[in-house]
Amino acid sequence: MSKFKTKKGKESPAINTSSLPDIIFMLLFFFMVTTTMREVTVRVQQKMPEATEIQKLERKSLVSFIYIGEPKNSKLYGTTERIQLNDVFANVDDISEFVAQEREARDEADRKLLTTSLKVNGMTKMGIVTDVKQELRKVGAFKINYSTRKKTQK
Repeated sequence: MSKFKTKKGKESPAINTSSLPDIIFMLLFFFMVTTTMREVTVRVQQKMPEATEIQKLERKSLVSFIYIGEPKNSKLYGTTERIQLNDVFANVDDISEFVAQEREARDEADRKLLTTSLKVNGMTKMGIVTDVKQELRKVGAFKINYSTRKKTQK
């Protein structure tokens, strides 16, 4: 009869990690392509009014946004409607400088195509919106867009 021998010093083979860097770079590239960075932190309440006849903007890179509404942090900023330009609260007088900066940031050919989009809370009074529109008219920003939500059919 033969005797079975067991090998006590036998180790499991090492895991092949040669393709691990390829997988990591592929995942990194995927997340870099699919992730969008938030450009502006909205500090005002945004419950957009509903509309039935809406159109999408074709070139969103040529749109400057002005946010109008009640501040989200009412303890710090109060409850009156405020104007937000980029990440800061502003007055109506600051709109001309904002439009000038937005024009300077664009190419010469794209400056005439620049659209100003007003993202106004649905409960905001029209007085502040009219003041903003008058100031935009003074600086020659005549392409104005109102951002809305599509009305849902019931």
